[in-house]
Amino acid sequence: MTTYEINNETLAVIPKNETTSFIYEKDRKILVNQSVDEIMEESCEYFGSSLKGRQSGTTALTGITHKVPIIVEESSNIIFFPTSSPRLKDCCWVALNNIVSYSKENNVCKIKFNDGKIIKFDASYGIINNQVLRASRLQ
Repeated sequence: MTTYEINNETLAVIPKNETTSFIYEKDRKILVNQSVDEIMEESCEYFGSSLKGRQSGTTALTGITHKVPIIVEESSNIIFFPTSSPRLKDCCWVALNNIVSYSKENNVCKIKFNDGKIIKFDASYGIINNQVLRASRLQ
């Protein structure tokens, strides 16, 4: 697939390398020939803003200035948060509204989604917990 727009079915956007990403949806995993940044930017633009505009809006509403969660689309309440600084090449974006639970496993955090899928992220439980709380504040 060459392009992808985030939607209600999207669980996470995970980089494979600098030009390719994995998209986890409720019933499938898709390989897309776009970087995570391109997917996030084009999805925000599709819904009427830019990624930077969404981040600025979050900062204005919440005061959050680092690892800023964003509302990708307002009417469907599609909210995503980054697992690290979006400037880093290994940054993943996770859909807040599809999370059921998350837990610590060694040095990674497992997130369970509402379809039963479990994805391990190379981020600590503390970081994911903080990001979930920030995204919940935005919601």
